[in-house]
Amino acid sequence: MEEGLLAFLINNIQHFLNETAFANFEVGNLVMMLVGCLFIYLAIRHGFEPLLLVPIGFGMIIGNIPFAQGAGVGIYEEGSVLNYLYFGVKNGIYPPLIFLGIGAMTDFSALISNPKLMLVGASAQIGIFGVYIAALAFGFAPNEAASVGIIGGADGPTAIFLTSHLAPHLLGAVAVSAYSYMAMVPLIQPPIMRLLTTPKERLIRMPHPRTVSNLEKVMFPIIGILLTCLIVPAALPLLGMLFFGNLLKESGVTRRLAETARGPLIDIVTIVLGLTVGASTQADTFLSAQSVKIFFLGFFSFAVATAAAVSFVKFFNLFLKKGNKINPLIGNAGVSAVPAAARVSQTVGLQYDKTNHLLMHAMGPNVAGVIGSAVAAGVLLGFFS
Repeated sequence: MEEGLLAFLINNIQHFLNETAFANFEVGNLVMMLVGCLFIYLAIRHGFEPLLLVPIGFGMIIGNIPFAQGAGVGIYEEGSVLNYLYFGVKNGIYPPLIFLGIGAMTDFSALISNPKLMLVGASAQIGIFGVYIAALAFGFAPNEAASVGIIGGADGPTAIFLTSHLAPHLLGAVAVSAYSYMAMVPLIQPPIMRLLTTPKERLIRMPHPRTVSNLEKVMFPIIGILLTCLIVPAALPLLGMLFFGNLLKESGVTRRLAETARGPLIDIVTIVLGLTVGASTQADTFLSAQSVKIFFLGFFSFAVATAAAVSFVKFFNLFLKKGNKINPLIGNAGVSAVPAAARVSQTVGLQYDKTNHLLMHAMGPNVAGVIGSAVAAGVLLGFFS
């Protein structure tokens, strides 16, 4: 009887040891955990988009703690808690909710007062379609290439929304790439901006934006939804929520709803989305040659988008009268990283003229970039659906 009890205890101890993370640990898990720690370090030490990188980085650590198959804890295991939370990512539920919050916190006055800045935001979307072609050359299927190209919009929610519909198997790599490059806007964009502009162009002073009336602010989301979604209905989930959130803000009679959308709601969704996106980078599904290609093409897409918008402003200035020209340093803000890209415009501009404040001007193409990337996603989604 004692021998039977001893054997029983030994079997239970062996079973317990086999269930620990140490028994299932692989080098890939360590690599992804270190990447997660790097994200957290960059967020805390250098302030790179901490609201994004801290949840994603910690999610990477969570997602790469090994477990025995069938334990019911992994993000890809049906019925697990993480899998239920990930449902909102893989089914494109979280991105529209984030767009609702973005709309409720965004002031479109800079764009309304100077509508031609919409063209700057539109020009930045060249990066999306240019890298779509490059991704095809790298061997990606058309729907996969569209998901890779959208990284150039520098809009994590849009990238997740499009990829969840067109190439869900690439969701982890695309989402992490998109959010990584959004966080690294202050590192990636300034060298491109300096390379493509002359000292004289960097000193261009733009006229002060005119005052926008309350009526214009209220009418903008209504006109915006009609102009965009009547042409690209596939963008309705994103742009519909964006403009609705903005109407809540500008109407003046739904203050509580607007505060909820831009406060608790977007914070909760950002936490869950960031954590689950990070956890989706399980080493056994994430570490692959394809993920490396996506990271490379994502960077290329982001760089092309920035260069295209800055170059477009230089070209556009050829047709504008003196005193009405656009400082090409705000071209970088044509991507959808709000307000990080606009802050980069301000920071670089002040390096050459400490009295030339570009932030209020850069917010025009920046919010236009949000609309532009959603429209581009709608075009791709409509085409491949």
